[in-house]
Amino acid sequence: MITAMRRLAGTWFARILFLLLILSFAAWGIEDMLRNLGRDTAVARVGSDSIEVAEAQDAARRELQRIQRQLQGRIEIDARIRRAVADQALEALILDRVVRQESERMRISVPDDSVRDYIFQIPGFAGADGRFSRVAFDGFLRSNDLTEARFLELLRSDLGRQQLSGAIRAGATTPETLANRLLAYNLERRSAALVELPFSAAPEPEAPTEAQLSRYHENNAQRFSTPEYRDVAVATLNAARMMGEVEVSDRDIEDGYAAAHARFVTPEKREIFQAVMQDEAAAQAIAARWQTEADFAAIETAAREAGGMASSLGTTARTDLPLPELAEAAFALAPGAVSAPVHSPFGWHVLKVGTIEPGTTRSLDDVREELRLEIASERAADMAFERVNRVEDALAGGATLAEAAQRFSLGYAEGKIDPTGHNPDGTEFALPVAAASRAAALRAVFTTERGAAPRLQEGEWGFMAVEVRDVTPPALRPLDTVRAQVTAGYIADARRRSQEERAAALLAAVRGGQTLAAAAEAAGVSAEELGPFPREASGGNPMPRDLLAPAFELRGTDATMVERPQSFAVIQLLSVTPGDTSGATEALAALRTEVAQTMAEDIEAQYQAALRARANVRINPRMVDQIAGEN
Repeated sequence: MITAMRRLAGTWFARILFLLLILSFAAWGIEDMLRNLGRDTAVARVGSDSIEVAEAQDAARRELQRIQRQLQGRIEIDARIRRAVADQALEALILDRVVRQESERMRISVPDDSVRDYIFQIPGFAGADGRFSRVAFDGFLRSNDLTEARFLELLRSDLGRQQLSGAIRAGATTPETLANRLLAYNLERRSAALVELPFSAAPEPEAPTEAQLSRYHENNAQRFSTPEYRDVAVATLNAARMMGEVEVSDRDIEDGYAAAHARFVTPEKREIFQAVMQDEAAAQAIAARWQTEADFAAIETAAREAGGMASSLGTTARTDLPLPELAEAAFALAPGAVSAPVHSPFGWHVLKVGTIEPGTTRSLDDVREELRLEIASERAADMAFERVNRVEDALAGGATLAEAAQRFSLGYAEGKIDPTGHNPDGTEFALPVAAASRAAALRAVFTTERGAAPRLQEGEWGFMAVEVRDVTPPALRPLDTVRAQVTAGYIADARRRSQEERAAALLAAVRGGQTLAAAAEAAGVSAEELGPFPREASGGNPMPRDLLAPAFELRGTDATMVERPQSFAVIQLLSVTPGDTSGATEALAALRTEVAQTMAEDIEAQYQAALRARANVRINPRMVDQIAGEN
């Protein structure tokens, strides 16, 4: 048998079999590589450069956080907004790659001296003496998880792009003729006649017939229909609701005070002035003069003339001073005292102390209730998260929302609700959320699908589950039930039409050759002459804000008619006072700067668009979908 197996092992069949077994074992070890073989994992490619998922996700996440901070939770971030943010963040990364490649193609280089000088000018890297501080620089690298080499590489690349951008923007200048005309446009003043016809001043219309009311009722069905009602059950859970179940002992408060003792200590702060000299003799001379010289400006001049510098360090705590030797010397002085010269790597320091703010410590009794609330809030939040999992398990196991609410002490309400948060009888629906979160919670209720299984979703309200049992669409109320509202609406509409006809008649009269004042007098109304007034709706502008644009669109002695919220207005242009730019030197300079800046931004945007169109940009839509879904 063994001889036969050895004979078989020497055949080509056995060798092929062994080769297949080896390949199969190897494939198990590189499964991920084989799975992605032939699949592009980059979100986008710009020529030979790739933008990977992690980079695009970080950019989109930062942009989304910026938008949320700016909007302060006023809108709900939905899938469409997430996709738009992902597209915007990706486009910014693509433009960065495009400009970087163009910079490399043009062989723009940044010398080491330029990089060093730029770093030395960054205020965040300056020490107490105003010079570059290696300590501050290393702290910046640590806090941003950067190596020095990586930071220098990023800075060099950014400076190269700035050179390219600066060259493009440098050509943006505001021609003198353009600036003068724009300023004259801004300074132009106008005078106009204004007739306003309020709806409330219209003649009383005839009482509507039954047929007219019925037709008005049907033609304005949306105004006289019931709102959409949803029969819902809502359950909420948050840390505030769990606070009643949290117990905080005195021992917990004492331990919390010990752990966070530094929070309750306000260190002593001192107003410190310093002079930094390059040699000890000069520092001794400054110290001797400072003993009798009260004018700090004189000390600044003396230090500068001696090759050093003097500056104020402001009111600082001991820990704010970057050098231990300076902190020791400054906090050993009495108010108004001057120190002996103190040596450091930056030179010889002479210090003087001004006012002193004593340090304070809040005692345990002072912060007892504050700590009790903090500890309770933290424990309540932990309990809320733990209870959410139990509620989810119960709902998945078949429990109704009402049963889960009762079992786990959730906030709960059920019944019919309209989009404004009211019951059919007009009372407010008792939505179990804080007043500040009510609008967002209502949006969540009216975006939940009917019949969808309730699941706790996190939001500004904490956690909330919504069950939509039934939806009653809007329906036109019978005329008899809304007769008063329909009648009032019909009369208000008739008043509006009446004033519209009167305004149109005035406009026709002006365009027929009359002045607005004469046409108004003939119609039994008064015209008001306003002006000269500017384009800006400042507090002293007599022309209403919403009528300024129509008034400045008129030519000659033309007139126009504008509908306002509660009236119709007819305006006739009387005169135009051209803007006088002769003495507006500062305004002209500011305008030229503003226009040049805008032109530079437009030129740079067009240049980047041209570079992008020329570049070989390929976007992977599947990866963009993944980024938009994961933010």
